[in-house]
Amino acid sequence: MKQIDLQLAEKLLRISAVKLQPNSPFVWASGWNSPIYTDNRMTLSYPDIRNYIKVELSRLIMENFGDAEVVAGVATGAIAQGALVADTLALPFVYIRSTPKDHGLENLIEGNIKPGQKVVIVEDLVSTGKSSLKAAQAVRDAGGEVVGMVAMFTYEFPAATRAFEEAGVRLITISNYSAMLRAAVETRYIKPGDVEALQQWREDPENWMPAGIEID
Repeated sequence: MKQIDLQLAEKLLRISAVKLQPNSPFVWASGWNSPIYTDNRMTLSYPDIRNYIKVELSRLIMENFGDAEVVAGVATGAIAQGALVADTLALPFVYIRSTPKDHGLENLIEGNIKPGQKVVIVEDLVSTGKSSLKAAQAVRDAGGEVVGMVAMFTYEFPAATRAFEEAGVRLITISNYSAMLRAAVETRYIKPGDVEALQQWREDPENWMPAGIEID
């Protein structure tokens, strides 16, 4: 039986929730060139994959953060899966906005976190870690204790790994970039010769350019 990280990677590739284009990169909003595009919200349209992710995220929480009292989803990508996980674990659910609501109570967190409650955060994707750790800080500012974070997928950026360590937030994911590359080669989604360029991107995503493209 294949490892869980490879199983999910193959599922994401199959439904085009992840696309790999090492020779024709995407451009992120930050201006970075990227050989990968990820939209894990696509998984919600496939009940079997949606359920698979719900079960695996719930398992990670039970095995690693069993003392969690509240599940918090990060808007917008992890709201749906976070709610599914909370329902599976029979725990309260809240979600964390990227910015406070611009009217009414101007909430940053929708739902109720009581001071001292242990909160596990659910993310769909971890890239640089900035938005994920901002969500963790919002929970702390609200008086909650962040016991950890689970996510579907991480790009495994070295800078993100350091940021999580510095913030004191333990991150556990179902799948990751390394598994995605293995799955892509095994399913012939990419050629073995593409792997080196894809690995170089992960090490220095801000400055990466595909071979044959020159910067003026």
